[in-house]
Amino acid sequence: MIEDQASSLRKMNQSRLIKVIAVTGGKGGVGKTNITLNTAIAMAKQGKRVMVLDADLGLANVDVMLGLRVEKNLSHVLSGECTLDEVLVTGPHGIKIAPASSGTQSMTELSPTEHAGLIRAFSELRSQIDVLIVDTAAGISDMVLSFSKASQDIMVVVCDEPTSLTDAYALIKILNREHGVFRFKIIANMVRDVREGQELFSKLSKVTGRFLDVALELVATVPFDENIRRAVRKQTAIVDAFPSSPAAMAITQLATKAISWPIPNQPGGHLEFFIEQLISDKVAGNQR
Repeated sequence: MIEDQASSLRKMNQSRLIKVIAVTGGKGGVGKTNITLNTAIAMAKQGKRVMVLDADLGLANVDVMLGLRVEKNLSHVLSGECTLDEVLVTGPHGIKIAPASSGTQSMTELSPTEHAGLIRAFSELRSQIDVLIVDTAAGISDMVLSFSKASQDIMVVVCDEPTSLTDAYALIKILNREHGVFRFKIIANMVRDVREGQELFSKLSKVTGRFLDVALELVATVPFDENIRRAVRKQTAIVDAFPSSPAAMAITQLATKAISWPIPNQPGGHLEFFIEQLISDKVAGNQR
């Protein structure tokens, strides 16, 4: 069945070039979802059609952060009650959000059939998008690794905490050694200034340089900003609520930079590739 899905996906419109970015972090509490949403909105403000996939399938909070009303989510797609397009909700500046469920442990332990159903839902997506941003769960679960590996660019969010760095290193190590990922884009979040962000990046670079064959790139240093908490309490994005604040300006710069990242040519430049990578990961997992 999975092989049949892959064959059908090859029939998708080859001109549908989509940038796929995973935002991950190894551990919770580093501001990953906040970075995801604000980057998506900042891209939309620059004219891009953006979709956010809440890939924290059991502890979803993307819709909550924006105060959006969600009637159905990915669990309803998996049960066959509706299509992926039917669960999409529209956020600020027209961004589309694919909401997951919250407090549902079964969503974190999908069977091969359920995982294939989620993949099939993407193959049937009709909404036109330029960028898909995947907000992964924290940790190093198979689901996190699959979504990360299937994306064209992986943004790893870190903050100045020992556990943040160790967990980020663990995630990078597994993706590198077990899944052949070599390039990672690093976001230093909640830092005091650019210098602290560069020092944080340097710490991570030194340890990866000693033990791993990877290339890290510092793509953003987002300062600690009280306006982020104010925006969260208002259930709005900081790039909208306080666009001139230091954090908002840093994230807007990140969005502009991310838009310019090249989309690989065949086969990595398509949503088809993202889906087929998920399929191949599931096949490999079933064979182990």
